[in-house]
Amino acid sequence: MAEQWHRRRQILAALNQTDSFLSGEALAKQLDVSRATISNHVDALEQAGVGIYSVKGKGYKLEKPVPLIDGDVLVHKIDDRCFYFDEIDSTNSFILKHAEELKSGDICIAEYQSAGRGRRGRKWASPYGSHLYASMLWQFPQGMAQAMGLSLVVGCSLASVLKKLGLDDVAVKWPNDVYLEGKKLAGILVEMSGQADGECNVVIGIGVNLSMPTTAAEQIDQPWADIVSQQALPDKTEFAIALHQQLKADIQQFEQSGLPAFIERWQKVDLYCDQPIKLLMADNVTEGICRGIDTQGALLLEVDGEVKAFVGGEISVRAGS
Repeated sequence: MAEQWHRRRQILAALNQTDSFLSGEALAKQLDVSRATISNHVDALEQAGVGIYSVKGKGYKLEKPVPLIDGDVLVHKIDDRCFYFDEIDSTNSFILKHAEELKSGDICIAEYQSAGRGRRGRKWASPYGSHLYASMLWQFPQGMAQAMGLSLVVGCSLASVLKKLGLDDVAVKWPNDVYLEGKKLAGILVEMSGQADGECNVVIGIGVNLSMPTTAAEQIDQPWADIVSQQALPDKTEFAIALHQQLKADIQQFEQSGLPAFIERWQKVDLYCDQPIKLLMADNVTEGICRGIDTQGALLLEVDGEVKAFVGGEISVRAGS
């Protein structure tokens, strides 16, 4: 499997270097393999979600750039244990499975997830190389209550890193999404294992859209954004390293000071701050004005002049009328 992905990465590297079509014959000669081998690997890349134009008589061309991480640089520059894969079922599942062997700050990053998932078990489109998929472990000695509001802290971390890349119109949506120009750019999935009143392991999963191929976009049922549509792609390796550093710094502050230390940061990038919104809870819909978050991470909603706090995994937030 490693050898197969090595070949596929070589093909992508060649295609990433040109805006023109590259013939199968030229690729075969460049990689010193057969034309049939090139065809088989291109088929495999397409099955993994990579957008590739294939035109008889002309060859192959990428629909969009496919940024790849330099695994050696990544593992060397990240202070904690870093597990990097070309292919995995789910980075969150990997960390959960090995949580007892890991320490806070250890991270798993992959180019492709065959079973990536988001909130409420929804499938997370994970085309090979096109986005960033990462999951980091953190251990909270005081149990699950100590991690209350963690997804909001992670949202602030991600917004900070994205703004440093030059993306100005970045916003966070309660409780676990990051938006760019009003469209979803990234999602956060926090999963816990352990005791409510004892030490618990928390897995922080993050998916960021870098360069969305058409086939993956067709699987998404809401407006989405990717970085390449707004500006040149960042160095994916450095982006992953910067995100890991920001996450560690912010979570350490969260452990020491709690969520109150992040409320001002959240308010500055809150997608719906002081705007009308709807809260969807099962068959119920509650409308009001968003007033940010409280010190426990609850969403504050002003309804008929009274501010109420809402918290729970089954609440969806939508723009109001």
